[in-house]
Amino acid sequence: MGLRDCGDRPETSQAPAAYLQGIQAIVDLAARFTPRNWNAATPCPEWRAADLAGHLRCIADNFHEYLDEAPESRLSRLMAKNASADSIGRKLARQNAAELAVLPDVSPRDHILAFAESATRYTARLGPLLPLPHHSYRGHLITVAGMGGMACVEWHVHAWDLASALGESYRPDDPEAVLVGWLAGIPHIPVVRDDDPWQSVLKSAGRLS
Repeated sequence: MGLRDCGDRPETSQAPAAYLQGIQAIVDLAARFTPRNWNAATPCPEWRAADLAGHLRCIADNFHEYLDEAPESRLSRLMAKNASADSIGRKLARQNAAELAVLPDVSPRDHILAFAESATRYTARLGPLLPLPHHSYRGHLITVAGMGGMACVEWHVHAWDLASALGESYRPDDPEAVLVGWLAGIPHIPVVRDDDPWQSVLKSAGRLS
């Protein structure tokens, strides 16, 4: 699969358009990076663009693991502790760093290819499972559909990160759908309200003040 070949597939044709657009946005942005600008800083202070490519690969694979083991996955156990958002964020940051350290030593482009394959395959798995419980947080049940919403947010926010590393802007076609994904899948981080739903997502994700 080439970097621009993450198009519609029969098994994903019923997936929400915003989810698939997030994957495609990452693929399209990554195709424009050169070896030099993969070293560019991103809005994630600890990561260069190349690190972000590896992180995307990791989290796409993690979503499969969490789905396989739901509702008893390591994410489920973490969220069941009902810790604060800051505590959960620190735990996930340590997990992210550990996973990046053991990734295969391949190019960022290869990480993006692996991400696109994994994220698209995850989409195909969700359809019959959407109403099932995935995990819970402080009495709030997050279904498999809600977790798909979280994934949608991840793809679009990290597309914004990659665009920022290129010195460009990024906005999804349907920012309202991305905000809905946040509300359904990320209850431990309150939404920062804004008249513009995309600004709301970026502020909630700590990208804008």
